[in-house]
Amino acid sequence: MKVVFLDRDGVINEFPGNGLYVTKVKDFHFIPRVPEAVKKLTDAGFDVFVISNQAGVGKGVYSLRKLELITAHMLKGIADAGGRITDVLYCTCKSSDACHCRKPRIGNMIKALESIDRTLEDAPHAYFVGDTEGDIKAGKNAGCKTIFVLSGREDNEYMKRWDVRPDFIVEDLYEAAELIIAQDAGHPRERGRRSSQGR
Repeated sequence: MKVVFLDRDGVINEFPGNGLYVTKVKDFHFIPRVPEAVKKLTDAGFDVFVISNQAGVGKGVYSLRKLELITAHMLKGIADAGGRITDVLYCTCKSSDACHCRKPRIGNMIKALESIDRTLEDAPHAYFVGDTEGDIKAGKNAGCKTIFVLSGREDNEYMKRWDVRPDFIVEDLYEAAELIIAQDAGHPRERGRRSSQGR
């Protein structure tokens, strides 16, 4: 199975800052090489899903319509580069709502897998790419291989306080894509570094 789950803010687009949200299309900026990274994964035959918490909607900071416009802008940018996102699944609930789709819970990952006729039994063959402890926990909770990117909210210093460790650490999504493709081709040591080197 070729499946990659991506967080959004800090992985695909520039992280807006702690406690802040991307609320308008003009505030959405791709991290360098992200569209090219998704194209590489697409060309290699991967289904790419975006799994993101967007509690700003639930808090009333911005509307669902604004989120939809931002998503359309993101998808167009990816498509213009020749890549494809299979689907985007958001949890717009607040953390206090205890929604089963809010990471590190895995409800949206289950939905994504079901949409391509897969189940959690297939998750050990999938990858989760994220920039926070919550992302890595979500990947671990589903049984995925996990990749921590240093392009977003948290870094190696944050990671020292985590309860979990990612399987790999890379600089950004482009390096993650190269790592995933190398792993899939049977060259596991070609890219990236094991998380023990980043502790």
